[in-house]
Amino acid sequence: MKVILTEKVTKLGNIGDTVEVKTGFARNYLLPNGKAMRWTRENVALFEAKKAELQARQDAAKKNAEANVDAVKNAKLYMIRQAGDTGQLYGSVSTRDIARTLKEVAGVNVESAQVMLGSPIKSIGAFDTKIALHPDVIVPVKIYVAQTQDEIDALVAGKVLTFGTKKVEEETAAAEEKAEEKKEEKSEEKVADAE
Repeated sequence: MKVILTEKVTKLGNIGDTVEVKTGFARNYLLPNGKAMRWTRENVALFEAKKAELQARQDAAKKNAEANVDAVKNAKLYMIRQAGDTGQLYGSVSTRDIARTLKEVAGVNVESAQVMLGSPIKSIGAFDTKIALHPDVIVPVKIYVAQTQDEIDALVAGKVLTFGTKKVEEETAAAEEKAEEKKEEKSEEKVADAE
């Protein structure tokens, strides 16, 4: 289907571009969201009449996005989630969760479609992603996911959290050290009692 873009769409084109897109994409996304209009001679003339207004609206949206860049960059995106012994989350952190957290922390309204995460986060750790406040304004952010605030503090400090067999080995080694210390203390007490 041939459409005229009424705003800049990432990976598609700028305002006023005539592009060929799949019918479903046009009917389900571009047309209902006001991002495009069907290509007809009448709509071409209508677009030319509205072009200055659409360009001004696009510029205002870009300025608004640029005003929010610092708030998004400085936002502390910490998410506390339940996880198993191996660090795998019970559930996941999705774009919707990130958008909600960004609104709570920075006060910036972001749609989940603007979070460029790729696939949901399914494990504990620190993750890099981007927020597209506008097609021309993309802000990198870091997301920290952990089970407790102490783990988040460790992640922020750059420490690597260990799970599974490493954690079990460390706990076992610590328990063995404590057992050895207790044995030494008991043997010292026996020697002191014998004297």
